[in-house]
Amino acid sequence: MDYDGAKAFFRPSPEALHDPFLMKDMDKAVARLAAALEEGESIMVFGDYDVDGTTAVSLVYGFLSDIGAQVSFYIPDRYAEGYGLSVQGIDRAKEEGRTLLITLDCGIKAVEKVAYANKQGIDVIICDHHRPGLDLPAAHAILNPKQEDCGYPYKELCGCGVGFKLMQALAQDLDLDDAPLWDRMDLLAVAIGADIVPITGENRVMMQLGLKKLNSSPSPGLGALMGVADVQKEMTVTDVVFIIAPRINAAGRIEHGSNAVELLTCPEPGRMTELAANVNVLNTERKDLDRSITEEALEKLAQDAWHKDAMTTVVYDSSWHKGVVGIVASRLTETHYRPTIVLTESNGMATGSARSVRHFDVHEAISECEDLLENFGGHKYAAGLTLKTEHLPVFKERFEQAVRERMDPEWLIPELRVDMEIPLLRVDRKFFNVLRQMAPFGPGNMKPVFVTRGCRDTGYAKEVGTGHLKMTVYQGPEDIPIGAIAFGQVEHLELVKSGKPFDLVYSIDENTFNGRTSLQLMVKDVRASEA
Repeated sequence: MDYDGAKAFFRPSPEALHDPFLMKDMDKAVARLAAALEEGESIMVFGDYDVDGTTAVSLVYGFLSDIGAQVSFYIPDRYAEGYGLSVQGIDRAKEEGRTLLITLDCGIKAVEKVAYANKQGIDVIICDHHRPGLDLPAAHAILNPKQEDCGYPYKELCGCGVGFKLMQALAQDLDLDDAPLWDRMDLLAVAIGADIVPITGENRVMMQLGLKKLNSSPSPGLGALMGVADVQKEMTVTDVVFIIAPRINAAGRIEHGSNAVELLTCPEPGRMTELAANVNVLNTERKDLDRSITEEALEKLAQDAWHKDAMTTVVYDSSWHKGVVGIVASRLTETHYRPTIVLTESNGMATGSARSVRHFDVHEAISECEDLLENFGGHKYAAGLTLKTEHLPVFKERFEQAVRERMDPEWLIPELRVDMEIPLLRVDRKFFNVLRQMAPFGPGNMKPVFVTRGCRDTGYAKEVGTGHLKMTVYQGPEDIPIGAIAFGQVEHLELVKSGKPFDLVYSIDENTFNGRTSLQLMVKDVRASEA
């Protein structure tokens, strides 16, 4: 890496962002939106019910409101309408007299729905980042850097990122004050973290700027969420993913995604506090459902002889809550480490989510079964799908066949990549501060992982919580013992307490307890040291 590359990496700035007009159809989208503003047309902002979609709607709806647009927002009901642009949403836009509809984090495959909107006299601007299908909707403009003929330099924007670029282009074209847009950068940071897009290029710049905003003067709605979560430290990408995102997601999973947008755009402090408290309660309910359904799914799989020799996991139960099947699919992938689909029943159909293992394109495998599906969409490592329940047995076999044809058996062996072997003596505050300059961490720029061999516990290792291993370790007699936590790895407790040396693979983080902050090893694996 040369000097300019290093400077861009360690000191990202807004100037590093690409010209939004490099994106295909951006000129058409901005011209249509500008005309709507000039003529006083009514606009609807339509977004998906997950974190990316609801933050995108909050950002775009909020900015358009700030500049005086006649604008409303619409989030589809996860259960009554399902994913993506819906007839119900279009009908609502028609009833409200909306003549322009902007989709966010959805729409790229909504060929029939866009045609329906056109018949209603409603123009559609699509802002999406999912893979396009063979046929594109007849929208007024399609903003999606993954279009093959789109020359935009950065392809990995999230849905909120595409919406941000549209607002950025609008502000440039109309010479608007863009301060209200940059004030919402923390919403974009939450979307980037939650949607697990690479934190490289533009995403890295926007994530760093967004985290700075989140930690200095968060948007009121996000500040309220941090309050109910009792956040008392500087937020990192990890905190965004595990503290903020699940609470926003819980609104759409358990109740309705519009609750999240209302919270993130609410101008009244009292109402905002009430909404944040409600979202927090929904998140607790979501965690309980996640835990119980995961246990049920694991029991089903343990009794499934077919699953024993398969390369895939496909599990269905009509009683499971649709809002958590994606989370459960992730849990099962962690346990069995194979492409996984978890399905439940909704509106008479089997519907659910798929998750994959490193290297394997689950979206491509599902597409081989497209003739059995009502609809599907997603990314390489995560997808959603809906099919008739009577097609489940055939789909299960066809999906297994599609995976077997594409799977390298080595991909089914979980990988734990280590960046460097270091002595434990190296882990100190100075070293940690150097590492921290490489943040924000995430896909494409993961937190460094180290291995230290011949470690020993001070004698106080124990189980904490449910299945977590807590210990204090040292390597040599000159070491100052350091705390370590191994989540979900209590099976190593006997080895750690045996007095025999063991090797640790870990990343380094901070732990704050009772007002005291110290370094802590986040252990990824433990094994006995070789003699």
